[in-house]
Amino acid sequence: MKYVVRAIKYFIWFALILTLTMVIMAALGLVDPKPELMFREGMKSVWQIAILFGVVAFVYPMTGFRKQDAIIPGEYSDIRDKIIRFMEQRGYFLEKEEGENMSFRLRSKFGAFMKMFEDRVTMTRTIDGFEVEGMRKEIVRLISGLEYMFRNNSEDDYSKS
Repeated sequence: MKYVVRAIKYFIWFALILTLTMVIMAALGLVDPKPELMFREGMKSVWQIAILFGVVAFVYPMTGFRKQDAIIPGEYSDIRDKIIRFMEQRGYFLEKEEGENMSFRLRSKFGAFMKMFEDRVTMTRTIDGFEVEGMRKEIVRLISGLEYMFRNNSEDDYSKS
């Protein structure tokens, strides 16, 4: 069901962007405001664009969202505060915590709007760290930063021995 909702959101988003672009262009006098004159094949072109947007909106959630493992060593009680601090530095807040699983959302309402409120990052505890789920480009960035931070902390701990 989440997939269908995402696909519908992206279809609406694409249509909104095209509509706003065309309205601005018509207001500036760059194109004629009538669809018959604005597009080569008139309303037939509008339907072709809508079908194209539908296909892209259907496929994008498959490629734009993912789950990926983050290797974060340590006991949950030892790493919890560092993870929360890291996420807060990147503009997220802890939305909920259930056992050793955490869910974060963007603090910025504008940022959440620009991502169509698909800004949730969930971290599910695994044996070697967490399974992180969210927008692909966001979780890759976050996992990279988290693993780097904890790798450097663990190396510092070993060098003190």
